[in-house]
Amino acid sequence: MAATEQDLMRRLDELGIPAATRRHEPLFTVEDGRHLHEGLPGGHCKSLFLKDKKGALWLVVALHDTRVDLKGLQKALGAARFSFGKPDLLMEVLGVTPGAVTPFALINAAGGAREAARNATLSVVLDARMLACEIVNYHPLTNDATTAISPDDLLRFIREMGYEPAILDIGALGG
Repeated sequence: MAATEQDLMRRLDELGIPAATRRHEPLFTVEDGRHLHEGLPGGHCKSLFLKDKKGALWLVVALHDTRVDLKGLQKALGAARFSFGKPDLLMEVLGVTPGAVTPFALINAAGGAREAARNATLSVVLDARMLACEIVNYHPLTNDATTAISPDDLLRFIREMGYEPAILDIGALGG
């Protein structure tokens, strides 16, 4: 069973990670949330759930305005050709629906849920420009809220979930 937003907040609290959450209408795209940027300080982010041709899975997280060149990214990572992960695979591996993809979903990929991914590897890729922000904003497993934390705390959370993220200047990749 996938973690809830309350489960996530409890886990962040257990880790001593301060987080501030703001409720809003459901957002399904980066464009849907642009009107919230003025009222929510910090870097606004997008998360992509990708699958490569060999079956490896990738969670790629960058600032909302970063152009992600999939060919450049796959070359930099040594991955096979990327496609977007299907909604059922996203739910199986990260326990979230399209529109709610977030690095916080790694809470669901730790342990048993990861086994359900049929032994596919899941790698996390973070944008260096995003990590230079004072505060970063992500959905807390649902797309009707946004949670703000520091980049250092994001890295700590990801590592506590058992992942060592690759950090790249994603916007500088490709043509």
